[in-house]
Amino acid sequence: MRKKLISMLLCATMVATAVTGCGASDDKDTSDTSVKKGTDEGSKSDETVKLTLWGAEGDQDFLTDVVKKFQSTYSDQKFDIQIGVESESSAKDTVLTDIEAAADVYSFASDQIADLVRAGALANLDEVSEVLKKANKTLDDVKSANVSDSIEAATVDGKMYAFPTSGANTYFLYYDKSKISETDAANWDTILAAAKKAGKKVGMTLNSGWYVASFFYGAGFTTGLNADGTTTMDWNGTSPDGIKGTDVVKSMLDITSNSAFRAVTDGKLSDTLKSGDCCAIISGTWDAGVAAEVWGENYAAIKLPTFTVGDKQVQMHPAYGYKLEAVNAYSENMGWAVLLAEFISNEESQTKHFETAEQVPTNIKALEADSIKKNVAVAAATSQADFGVIQEVGGKYWDPAKTFGEMVAKGKISAKDDAAIQKVLDKLVDGVTAPLD
Repeated sequence: MRKKLISMLLCATMVATAVTGCGASDDKDTSDTSVKKGTDEGSKSDETVKLTLWGAEGDQDFLTDVVKKFQSTYSDQKFDIQIGVESESSAKDTVLTDIEAAADVYSFASDQIADLVRAGALANLDEVSEVLKKANKTLDDVKSANVSDSIEAATVDGKMYAFPTSGANTYFLYYDKSKISETDAANWDTILAAAKKAGKKVGMTLNSGWYVASFFYGAGFTTGLNADGTTTMDWNGTSPDGIKGTDVVKSMLDITSNSAFRAVTDGKLSDTLKSGDCCAIISGTWDAGVAAEVWGENYAAIKLPTFTVGDKQVQMHPAYGYKLEAVNAYSENMGWAVLLAEFISNEESQTKHFETAEQVPTNIKALEADSIKKNVAVAAATSQADFGVIQEVGGKYWDPAKTFGEMVAKGKISAKDDAAIQKVLDKLVDGVTAPLD
């Protein structure tokens, strides 16, 4: 589904149940009593309230600071809040291994919300929203304070299941402008030529369905999420734009076979930047500080490049999403978990998160800061407003897409063998669209 996503950000400026049903075990009370329980637990207690909070490795200092401020704000209550490391990208898999053992509050990527809701892992915020009165807010206040797309990303079947914390969860091109000109940065052919001339590399992650989809989305192909959690995918056919999936793969193989291209393992983009071997790399705002440090005054960022398909230049379309703060539907201290999650997502916390990790706010007022408007990485992310794609996929998507991306990155398919490429695409689509176990 294509939308004018990041433009919502521009318009603003120019971390277990209360869920009824949803997989809760039979011994859990999911009636109105549990909703009341969630509300009461936001009240002062003489007992110490214990909560666990998970967040990304790079957010540990930020979360420590936010927890201190939360405890100070609710100083009449004793807390024991333990902070652990869990990446937003892997949160769903970890949580669904044992929902009841998962953190009370954790951050996750918005494309995981359907699976988490289906498993009954997320508290229905509409059912426990009364507790927000202790923060002098309503759930409607939260909704109106954030850009509408972020609220939509946190909502399933009309019910809100998480608090938005950051947007522009996407990727674009960072480059060293002493090696690559802005004109060169516009398409893969000239980027690779300039990098080769400079004796440098251009890095991109391909062993991830999040990144590899940008080529297919750009060529007019789609993915979709069915009500039963299965995924639709048309990459093995011909897109509405008249481009064959096999031709997209050939174009990708042309890029990956270039001596100036470097396939970067998912999660290793920062390390690759620090190595100094690359003069350009595709990543997101979370790597802005590293890129700026490595390239200094030559630090630059721009929208994703185009790539050659036959005689056409096709614009890559990035997958786009939000980072959301979850409340575990099985939390023993539901009310306080809701208040903590809301606190992590409020205007002040979002502003601090941008200052410490360049995570773009979804809070409309926070987006008005000059530091955000003038930020190089944010400008690159928002410049893709017209063609960012909210990636809607189920759990069966990720492993086949990863395997496919690895094959392309390692050149295990011949660009001259149409039949072999078609077979690989058919296998990819069959794996992704398979019924759930």
